[in-house]
Amino acid sequence: MYMSLLLRLLRSSVSHEWYQTETTVVVTVLVKNVKQEDLEVEFTRKGLNVSLKLPSGSDYVLDLVLAHPIIAEGCVTKVLGTKIELKMKKEVGMRWATLEGSGEEPSAKPIAAVSDDGAAAAAAAPMAYPSSSHAQKDWDKLARDLKEEEKNEKPEGDAALQKLFQQIYGDGSDEVKRAMNKSFSESGGTVLSTNWQEIGSAKTEVKPPDGVTYKKYEQ
Repeated sequence: MYMSLLLRLLRSSVSHEWYQTETTVVVTVLVKNVKQEDLEVEFTRKGLNVSLKLPSGSDYVLDLVLAHPIIAEGCVTKVLGTKIELKMKKEVGMRWATLEGSGEEPSAKPIAAVSDDGAAAAAAAPMAYPSSSHAQKDWDKLARDLKEEEKNEKPEGDAALQKLFQQIYGDGSDEVKRAMNKSFSESGGTVLSTNWQEIGSAKTEVKPPDGVTYKKYEQ
């Protein structure tokens, strides 16, 4: 009687725990000094069976029906000094609420694969964004219309002058661009010329507007 009680106590001293990642479930059997030859582990699609001869000479069995299917071929067993680690690969990357269950198929189904033709058609389709409105909007068309409005917008005052300079510089030849850069930098921003033959042969003098005195900035 005492011997059977001792064996039950030894068995109860071995416990297991588990945790999970997105792709794996890891069961850890907390037992020390286990020899590899005393351990037998069987992974099936819906189960885990561990048979172990403890250092005390008694037997330990862990037989689980898993909550969800696993990929048996992708499972790994590691025997460490203080524990046995059983890493099981999930068949579907979903969160398990419990370790044990009926081995039923997960209710969350993986996203179906899309063929090359389907992917190409999806890429060619106009972008659609969520909206509380029942009428769908072509956002690509709206973006094109907005760009067209900006292009046709008529600036005024300094903005109009700035846009004119940008257009001249953008459409100009290399000589025009060199002339504009040289005249503007050498004159302290008071002269902007497009004539390279005139500007290229000498330094551009500072020519402030009438009634304005030019002062060089000193750091």
